[in-house]
Amino acid sequence: METITGAAAGVPYTALPPAGSIDEPAPLIVTWHMLDAPRSDAAFAAALPMAGVPAWRVHLGMPMCGARMVDGRLDAAIALAREDALLAFLAPFTRQAAAEFPAALAALRDQLPVDDEPVGVLGGSLGGAVALRVLTAGETPVKAVALVNPAVRMRSVVGLVEGLAGHPYRWTAQSDETADELDFVARAAELTAQPPLLLVSGERDHPDLRTDAIALVDALRARYAHPGTVELVTVPDLAHPLAEEPGMEPAPQLPTAKAVDEILTRWFVRQLGADDELPEREPSAE
Repeated sequence: METITGAAAGVPYTALPPAGSIDEPAPLIVTWHMLDAPRSDAAFAAALPMAGVPAWRVHLGMPMCGARMVDGRLDAAIALAREDALLAFLAPFTRQAAAEFPAALAALRDQLPVDDEPVGVLGGSLGGAVALRVLTAGETPVKAVALVNPAVRMRSVVGLVEGLAGHPYRWTAQSDETADELDFVARAAELTAQPPLLLVSGERDHPDLRTDAIALVDALRARYAHPGTVELVTVPDLAHPLAEEPGMEPAPQLPTAKAVDEILTRWFVRQLGADDELPEREPSAE
């Protein structure tokens, strides 16, 4: 599979073109990777290539990851997590990735033969929070959104990261306010658009994240005019990561990642109205 690398408005990316001719503009799906493995755009592209989707899949690099690592190492990002898991690490990464998206999208449309239609978005773990922030901002038309083991409520994620500091997280008025800002279950009411949404949850993902995933799906179904367009799929044996450590370089696709890839592929094909481009079969992990 041909891989194209580049930068869009300063954001590094790994792009995978649709199968066949790329002379005509094709739909665009943009992704944000995890901070767990796979923790770079190139590694995320290898874990979830979605090769059967007739669209460009452009995997954006998160702040201080991949090509944006300081001195080629994760040490600087880990230091921020130890300084303040929420205010110095999780929240700034999420805000920056979402804030730089409109300019990156405009640059991608200049660089690649993609159409001008609403985009598909996909986020894994913290990248899921980025996708949800883009969705709630309402600045970019979104055709469909998929989430894999997403960070839906940042309070839950803080509990998973606080071990890096060696002590329980010290909540303040500012951190409480920030956590509220990044609680997408509470913010479900702000969604004016109602694009189809797929949430893929690993059976062995962190229990709090699993609980949050169900809460988000329930909250969205309660608000959507067509609740059936909000889907939840559980993948057996899938823990939180989608790749083996260290997760910074492309690696062979794990069986659990392959199951997620198949689910995402069939779902995005359906959203693009291209069902006839794949043979009929049931996703292996539904």
